[in-house]
Amino acid sequence: MSTLPDVPLSPSSPALSKSGSPLLGFALDLLIGIATLLFLSVLGGLVWALWRGVEVGMQAARDGAAPAAAELATALGTPGALPQMLIALVSTGGAALLLYFLRRRATPAERAQSHQAMRRASTWGWIAVVATGVFLGSSGIGWVAKQMGVEPVPTNLLLMQQAWTQYPLFLIVFAVVLAPAYEELLFRRVLFGRLWAANRPLLGIVLSSLAFALVHEIPGTSPNSFPAMLQLWLIYGGMGAAFAWVYRRTGTLWAAVIAHALNNAVALAAMVLFGTQ
Repeated sequence: MSTLPDVPLSPSSPALSKSGSPLLGFALDLLIGIATLLFLSVLGGLVWALWRGVEVGMQAARDGAAPAAAELATALGTPGALPQMLIALVSTGGAALLLYFLRRRATPAERAQSHQAMRRASTWGWIAVVATGVFLGSSGIGWVAKQMGVEPVPTNLLLMQQAWTQYPLFLIVFAVVLAPAYEELLFRRVLFGRLWAANRPLLGIVLSSLAFALVHEIPGTSPNSFPAMLQLWLIYGGMGAAFAWVYRRTGTLWAAVIAHALNNAVALAAMVLFGTQ
């Protein structure tokens, strides 16, 4: 199989040269991403609460009786599957787009090289290899952990199950198209790409994969035990490393996006058909 030179595509881009140390640049990217994600998440929650407040107020006007203050929180409820997916799309997608255009925007030469890479048969071969490897690796880790009595429940599983019963078409678009696109843009193009461009790809794989795992399973927000959390972090971290590797191997971010999309499609199909996690 033909391959690209194992060098960054644009190591002297302005965003890189301004940051000095690539580690400081990585840390700055990460802080900007976290701050943007949190801000947009809170803003999305406030917009949803305002919308629900209007709905509750209109319903109270029709009934002729406003809910008591103690009953207001119950009347408002909590965001359902669709609002949660929309908030995740806006917050994580917004953070990815902001960092991409602000810090790691592709040059015309990079875009041309990416298009050229997607026309090579070897690129599609590596996509198939990585997607298969991620599936087998995740299944193997899950099987070994199950023999040890560790069976975690991913934090987003209940959301996915609810979304499938109510908004199956949107869930497919969200999980198979949108989420892989903005996650690869953020974690591989921006975070991994910065250290790859500084000729430190191994460190980039480790740090970006760690961030990828922690974002999917945030400590303190999951009912899983610590061993179960470790299993999930290992799976997500391994996925992140595999997607970073195929991006570097092929020279096109689309390879990572497609491999990620295939993985999500298989996971969604397994959840729907077999009820697996």
